[in-house]
Amino acid sequence: MIEISYLAVAPPAILVLGAVVVLMVDVFAAPRARVHAVIVALTLVAASVMTWIQWDDVTQNGARLVFDGFLQMDKSGIATAAIVLVVMAFGAVAAWPLLEELGPRLAEGTSLILLAAAGFMLMGSSADLVMIFVALEIGSISLYILAGIVREEVMADEAALKYFLLGSFASAIFVYGAALTYAGTGSTAVAGIAAFLSGVVIIRPGVVLVGMALLIVGLAFKVTAAPFHQWAPDVYQGVPAGVVGFMAAVAKVGGFAALIRVLLSGFDAFESEWAMALAALATASVVLGTLLAIQQSDLRRMLAYSGVAHAGFILTGLAAGISGLSAVWFYIGTYVIQLIAAFAVASVLAGPTSSALLLDELAGLGRRDPLLASVLALMMLAMSGLPLTAGFVAKFGVFTEAWSAGLEWLVIIGLVTSVAGFYFYLRTIVLMYFEEGVLVEAPGTPPARPAVNGPTRVMLLLATAITIFFGFFPGPLLDTLADALPF
Repeated sequence: MIEISYLAVAPPAILVLGAVVVLMVDVFAAPRARVHAVIVALTLVAASVMTWIQWDDVTQNGARLVFDGFLQMDKSGIATAAIVLVVMAFGAVAAWPLLEELGPRLAEGTSLILLAAAGFMLMGSSADLVMIFVALEIGSISLYILAGIVREEVMADEAALKYFLLGSFASAIFVYGAALTYAGTGSTAVAGIAAFLSGVVIIRPGVVLVGMALLIVGLAFKVTAAPFHQWAPDVYQGVPAGVVGFMAAVAKVGGFAALIRVLLSGFDAFESEWAMALAALATASVVLGTLLAIQQSDLRRMLAYSGVAHAGFILTGLAAGISGLSAVWFYIGTYVIQLIAAFAVASVLAGPTSSALLLDELAGLGRRDPLLASVLALMMLAMSGLPLTAGFVAKFGVFTEAWSAGLEWLVIIGLVTSVAGFYFYLRTIVLMYFEEGVLVEAPGTPPARPAVNGPTRVMLLLATAITIFFGFFPGPLLDTLADALPF
């Protein structure tokens, strides 16, 4: 008998319902933007409450498969949902100035954010390759449209088209990998794949290994791991500044959540094979991401290549297997907040519909707006892994687990590239505080200040507090995430 659990699908279902309500209210009432903001906030609160109830239910009753094995209700999926909700909250606040500028299309943009969050949230609890693909497409198609929602920007159109074409290609690779996995194991269910591989000795596992490799490639595209990162710099630069932080963060969360479930739950019998594959991807990501970030003159392109390097650091922890999982979740959860905050600052400085922000334009920001400068400086320091920030704890965690797993060479490469990465992070800080800005007025005239609305200011302060707090007190979060296993 198929177990139907509405609790298991409650958070993404609430987000979808919120998107429908936003569209219907806009059609029949055409309200002010504030009404849509209230709907989004209520949707977020309701989904958060259901996520908390899910965690309590799994704590008491244990993990279980529902909907004929297509979904698994466990703490790994709930952790994904919680991180996605935080990303959506921070991302929606950062995107709101852009959404207001859309005018009649505000409801469209708002609903796309909700649907994208629902899709990538569902990836974390999907226990079947078919379901992972469906969730991936729900989230990805929403992001493709969101990328080109500002029709007047040529760079945004180019970015949206590039994202769509390369994303579709990556999805096709994932589907081919699922087909080969089914051919080799007779199942697309993660549990079925694991049962087959643990109960049968495969003399020639070529088909299964190729299928597994293609699944990794398809998901590596979403997390911007090298060498499947070529789309990211152009897309991150061309997409409207207001939404790029949300897009970059939510796709990373969903991609890594699916990668964790597929590899640790489905292909655990081939851990030695996929661990080496992830180590190779991690090496390419941290090296290429760091070297290319150093060469950038645009803040958003620099953050894109920095994201490639951070994907490599996360893969370093994942290559250690199940022992590195809490460090991996901690890294994902804290890094996406830093990423959204950094892009939010870029959006305020360049405008929510802009498609570029040269690093030279940051010169003198420390005088023009101390808040924005201090937030961006802290995010840069956290991303570089400076002690007493959440970024340091995250890097220390994944490096420690990888070293314990016998990947000393990978840790050394990660440490060297981390040191090299200090250059482009510190260059940003030097420009803000030690270079004279071109926008600074004549002596005696107060410097021009970028306009920061109240919600964005609160969001930036929260991101700052989280980054500092978990740099000093990471223990409670790490202990909680230690139970977020994909089974």
